[in-house]
Amino acid sequence: MADNEVLSSVKDRELVEKRRSQMIKGAITLFKEKGFHRTTTREIAKESGFSIGTLYEYIRTKEDVLFLVCDSIYEQVRERLEATIDLEKPSVDTLVTILRSYFVLMDEMQEEILIMYQEVKSLKKDTKEYVLQKERDMVGMLERAIVTCLPNKISKKDAELLANNTIVQGQMWGFRRWMLQKQFTLEEYIDLQIRYLLQALSIEE
Repeated sequence: MADNEVLSSVKDRELVEKRRSQMIKGAITLFKEKGFHRTTTREIAKESGFSIGTLYEYIRTKEDVLFLVCDSIYEQVRERLEATIDLEKPSVDTLVTILRSYFVLMDEMQEEILIMYQEVKSLKKDTKEYVLQKERDMVGMLERAIVTCLPNKISKKDAELLANNTIVQGQMWGFRRWMLQKQFTLEEYIDLQIRYLLQALSIEE
């Protein structure tokens, strides 16, 4: 399933994208405050700046809104992560730069990431699988960066596990920020996580 498979009675693609962008922004605001289940489509419409009738010209169900929100969040993460991955001159320093950028991104999008993980369970099986595949794609991006930057130093299997670990460590900053921010600044957290990774690989930064 993809964004353009969420049915709309409006045929103007540019207008659909504009209205759905408003809808996603409004829904994220409400989901942060109330969660998906306690938010109504009428509230989403109001927060988005149009009527409930207009809302249903662009989606069929409230679940469609949740799917668009999750899809949008992953696309933002993918685009911003891709922008940091420059493997023209692969090296340990390049990998460290990529990892730092990922952790900063997770800090900046911590509320969105939290919404996604709390609410993705409410999606139907096929749409949930589509969203979860985007998580696997993100892991794959980091895995390729690790393998490319550390040639002959790490197996593909080890790189896959390290990529998954890194994804979780970044998200953990958002999930447990209520506790971690009492003990570490973001920079301290990033420095420690990267140090542990390089130590596990017996590599000095």
